[in-house]
Amino acid sequence: MSARSTSSIFDPALIRPAILDSFKKLNPRVQWRSPVMFVVLIGAIWTSAITIFHFSSFNFQITLWLWFTLLFANFAEAMAEGRGKAQAETLRRMRTTTMARRLQNGREEKIPASALKKGDTVVCEAGDIIPGDGEVIEGIASVDESAITGESAPVIRESGGDRSAVTGGTRVLSDRIVVRITSEQGNTFIDRMIALVEGARRQKTPNEIALSILLVSLTALFILAVFTLPAFAHYSESAAGQTNAVNVSIPVLVSLLVCLIPTTIGGLLSAIGISGIDRLVRQNVLATSGRAVEAAGDIDVLLLDKTGTITMGNRMAVAFHVAPDVDEGYLAGASQLSSLADETPEGRSIVVLAKEKFGLRAREMHELEATFVPFTAQTRMSGIDLHANGAQPTISIRKGAAQSIQSFIESGGGVFPQAVTKAVDEISRRGATPLVVAEDRQALGVIELKDIVKGGIKERFAQLRKMGIRTVMITGDNPLTAGAIAAESGVDDFMAQATPEDKLRRIRSEQAEGRLIAMTGDGTNDAPALAQADVGVAMNTGTQAAREAGNMVDLDSNPTKLIQIVEIGKQLLMTRGALTTFSIANDVAKYFAILPAMFGSLYLAKGAAAGPLAALNIMRLHSPESAILSAVIFNALIIVALIPLALAGVKYRAVGAAQILIRNLFIYGVGGLIAPFIGIKLIDLALVALHLA
Repeated sequence: MSARSTSSIFDPALIRPAILDSFKKLNPRVQWRSPVMFVVLIGAIWTSAITIFHFSSFNFQITLWLWFTLLFANFAEAMAEGRGKAQAETLRRMRTTTMARRLQNGREEKIPASALKKGDTVVCEAGDIIPGDGEVIEGIASVDESAITGESAPVIRESGGDRSAVTGGTRVLSDRIVVRITSEQGNTFIDRMIALVEGARRQKTPNEIALSILLVSLTALFILAVFTLPAFAHYSESAAGQTNAVNVSIPVLVSLLVCLIPTTIGGLLSAIGISGIDRLVRQNVLATSGRAVEAAGDIDVLLLDKTGTITMGNRMAVAFHVAPDVDEGYLAGASQLSSLADETPEGRSIVVLAKEKFGLRAREMHELEATFVPFTAQTRMSGIDLHANGAQPTISIRKGAAQSIQSFIESGGGVFPQAVTKAVDEISRRGATPLVVAEDRQALGVIELKDIVKGGIKERFAQLRKMGIRTVMITGDNPLTAGAIAAESGVDDFMAQATPEDKLRRIRSEQAEGRLIAMTGDGTNDAPALAQADVGVAMNTGTQAAREAGNMVDLDSNPTKLIQIVEIGKQLLMTRGALTTFSIANDVAKYFAILPAMFGSLYLAKGAAAGPLAALNIMRLHSPESAILSAVIFNALIIVALIPLALAGVKYRAVGAAQILIRNLFIYGVGGLIAPFIGIKLIDLALVALHLA
């Protein structure tokens, strides 16, 4: 199952269950979660009772549209949840009954996977389904994780490294591994993903709570204002010598209240939050809570690993630089020989470069009577020893770091050329990696390895800079190389030769200055920094410690995903802000629709058709009844009209916060003022044409 599998907002398979759920959500215990909509529920029940005992066409239509307002708000939330439930159902179908081969006291026994406990050890061989989330403690294997990530290419999982975590439900394709179970049944990776996409464990974020408090405050204020109107109307009628000039019936007062309180954002708030998480899941990212998604939208600083994020990750040989009196073809041949048994991407690229530039054919090791010398952390070099008829080595070729090769040459009495040192420094300044090649204690030259900066990454960083986000590259490279890569990629700052302690220290210092930090990581040594960061994105290929420390897990293990996560978080905040602005702004039109209808005949002069307050009827609505009905109907329909925007999100633009605010105020603030005037007038004309008012 790929989390990217999408379904249309108007998919009939989602709409039908959502309609049914809309009625189920009329339960007062469900409505109570949104105080604004709970007030609408009380009003709908109240007007329903009045309509039963004092039936009129006007009261009936008001009651009907109040219930529709609730149903439309419920429908928005049900549609958002339905998209998650569709993904959850796909995940549930993965959870077939699996037998586990548990190791206990050195013996193997078969038990149902559901009987496994945290800390149990299981054996998995080719063809086996991994029975639960865990960590490889022995062996190495190729694993098919397409059921989780949607990617068909198998991945390597091995013990003792940063690629030791495995997920229940994935399949072992080759070899044998021993896995220690790290999650209790019911709290596995898939269980948490199902709960997340269904919204079952979605808690309100701090911003949502703050907005809810604002909406409740506005609602309480309007309740006080609306239900003091009867006393004001009675006093005005007495002063004007008019009786029953102002319509302050309960259906009218409830209509005014429902139209003035922020029902639009109140009805869509939950759907916006659920859809934000849904968009993240569709990018194959699992967040532990909505709070993490929201925090991503407020990020000030991104800490990014150089390798695999800013650069392609595999350094490639791009040039040979010869020492004095050495032919370039000879250097290429020696470089190729030293790399024949080197299976790293760098080693293979050296063989390819020598073939492309000089037509040198790669030879087999046994043909050369050669012994490969592997790279070690102590020597920091590798190479080859060529033998003649099994005798002592006749030729020794080494390639490696400049200091290591220099020590190798000088220890045998050789001299390290100044020209080679100069070439090494120049290559480092360009952001490339130099590998020096030596033969029999003589330096032949330098191989230039370049870690290619990803295409378009500089433009992405420029966009982030416009948004006010600072980027910091983290690398273990020396400062010269790190500085060159930083300049080429366009990051704002870099940390060279960074240790886990350096990362943690940097995050804390940035947070102490009031900034929010996001970073990625996959190893156990990244866990402290991931836990400290406001948004810590752990790679799914990483260790269990990293996955538990972060508050997000990237199933694709793509470090560049952090940029998309920030964009999704900002889109969530923009959508919530835009619809809140629209909701509050469109109350103005409803004010001009309902209040003139209520007070239009007050202080009516003898022989006049309307009172002085009728001048506020700037929309020229047909009658008090049509004005009130039009406002209530528009209030209900606008929720439906905004459902696609709430689910898809406001279109994201990489601009600064001030520009976003101005743009949203213009589009959703001014739009929120104008649209209701047009909509209410059109509904009024339709009601009159249909003789409903």
